[in-house]
Amino acid sequence: MAATPITPASRFFRPGTTKVYWVVSISNYLLPTRLELNAGSDLSKDVADISGWMVSGAKIDTPDLNSSFVSNIPGLTSAAESSITFYAGDTGVDVRSLMPRPTAGNIVWLDGGDVAGRKMDIFPVRVLSVGKERKMGAEAARLTIQYAISSVPAEDVTIP
Repeated sequence: MAATPITPASRFFRPGTTKVYWVVSISNYLLPTRLELNAGSDLSKDVADISGWMVSGAKIDTPDLNSSFVSNIPGLTSAAESSITFYAGDTGVDVRSLMPRPTAGNIVWLDGGDVAGRKMDIFPVRVLSVGKERKMGAEAARLTIQYAISSVPAEDVTIP
């Protein structure tokens, strides 16, 4: 008898599906309301690149005299350095007006789109920097906003 196979994931292509919202105020970020999400700003159309936004854990080694194998236990968790690169407007009217340094708020990732019943992740953040990329290549002007993740992210929260 073989192990029961898992249900294969319904694979998707992130551009055109994933949404990212900036929501300044959520009373309980572990359980946001539809009204709070709707009060946020959909950043998706101006996102050029994404970096970080992943929670990872560290392990603590727990060797003992009974074995030469070094076992371990879960330790601290943290989030990778995280940023979003946005397109810049030549008049300065762009995402900078929403998120100047050191604004606090929440970055909400709706990976499968804003569809009730699907999952989202909510990262409470403060803006660390708003960097203006300056390049000579044939590409649109960009801004990279770095974020400090200020609380444990709420992962896999059901979208209301």
